[in-house]
Amino acid sequence: MADPASARAISYPFSAAPSPGAWVEVAEGVYWLRMPLPFRLDHINLYLLRDGDGWTIVDTGIRGRKTRDLWDQVFAGLFGNAPVKRVIATHMHPDHVGQAGWLTRRCGVALWMSRTEFFMCKMLAVDGPTDIPEDAIRFYQQAGYDAQQLAMYQQRFGRFGAMIEPLPAGYRRLEDGECVAIGADEWQVVVGRGHSPEHACLYCESRGLLLSGDQVLPRISSNVSVFPTEPAANPLREWLESCQSLRQRLPSDPLVLPSHNEPFYGLHARLAELIEGHVQGLTRLYQLCDGPKRVVDVFPALFKSQISEENLLFATGESRAHLNYLVAHGALAEDIGPDGVSRFSQAGPFDPARLDELAA
Repeated sequence: MADPASARAISYPFSAAPSPGAWVEVAEGVYWLRMPLPFRLDHINLYLLRDGDGWTIVDTGIRGRKTRDLWDQVFAGLFGNAPVKRVIATHMHPDHVGQAGWLTRRCGVALWMSRTEFFMCKMLAVDGPTDIPEDAIRFYQQAGYDAQQLAMYQQRFGRFGAMIEPLPAGYRRLEDGECVAIGADEWQVVVGRGHSPEHACLYCESRGLLLSGDQVLPRISSNVSVFPTEPAANPLREWLESCQSLRQRLPSDPLVLPSHNEPFYGLHARLAELIEGHVQGLTRLYQLCDGPKRVVDVFPALFKSQISEENLLFATGESRAHLNYLVAHGALAEDIGPDGVSRFSQAGPFDPARLDELAA
């Protein structure tokens, strides 16, 4: 069992990130590759692991010509004539799985994912621009969207499939706790939840390495959202429980290889920061709801920056996740008015000290 008291400050052992399509060896046989993204968060880290006489790829980048061209450089340079033996996707988001279908077909290998992530990705990929369900419209109406904001959502619906290459028909399942042999090393699958339903991290005890995906990022907090497909979900509870579980299952001192920002030391310290950040957000949210508030009214409790059209959907999902958490704990109550809009107000006490214990 890991000892929370052994957590140390966060530090960054590498002075610079690789340029797009370039790579840096962060441990013997483990390479850090960076690919561009067309978003405000403009990059993703991918990892390439020597696997005997070949390679294992962990995460793939988003669909697009630019990403494929950079992969061509990797194949011609680092890989040479060595085969790729498998492609692993930590979770279903397009920046992680976008090129998985293309890579597995190119290399003739299997895609390794957790079951929920694979089938959720397949499900989302088939939605087209005209497939907007009425339940989804109702979800954002209840959040307090005006006509312009609802129109924006409708215009963006169905874009998920455009950001990923078609996945293979089958896959190799990753399960929590199993060990995957990559070269001479054993990597344990450590599942986290909240950011996505069954996110697979990979931990190599003998090497002191953790491929953390989006489950642990050093400088930003992963989005934890509720979506129209499961409006009563409580992903924030799953996220907080996962943060605590990672602290218990893993030591404080692995080199963490995240999907965004830079590799770092200080896993337990960062997990404590992530927990504490949500505790503070929940506290501010509870205080703000001293009178009825719509979802769109509570953004100031959770976000420092102004919410724009670009990040409105993410802000809505994350705000709803925090509200659902407080409703589940009896601290807030939700009332859907005759206008079809949900309003949240205090219904009982909220003791942040109970959550503070998670970060201790």
